[in-house]
Amino acid sequence: MKNYAVLSNNEKFTIFEFNNQVICFVTSSKLERYTKVLEWDHGYLVVMAKYKDMDEVEEYIDLIPILQNLYYDTDAFLNLIKEVKIEYAA
Repeated sequence: MKNYAVLSNNEKFTIFEFNNQVICFVTSSKLERYTKVLEWDHGYLVVMAKYKDMDEVEEYIDLIPILQNLYYDTDAFLNLIKEVKIEYAA
């Protein structure tokens, strides 16, 4: 089992994958891609993102309310994740 999660996006969805679980949630249709993870803090992400017709900007993603709405045991799920990487298919 990997100890890292993967962040990506596809069209208007952000995709967070860990341990064969895929969590998708709606994001801006202007988002082109996430470019860098600046911080991972037990469900809270600070990332750099590239939007159409804009320079890169700092973005904040709080996964805890998303996981709670999906009835996850947030601590059990998040405690296993040591880092988050950005990956896109080639």
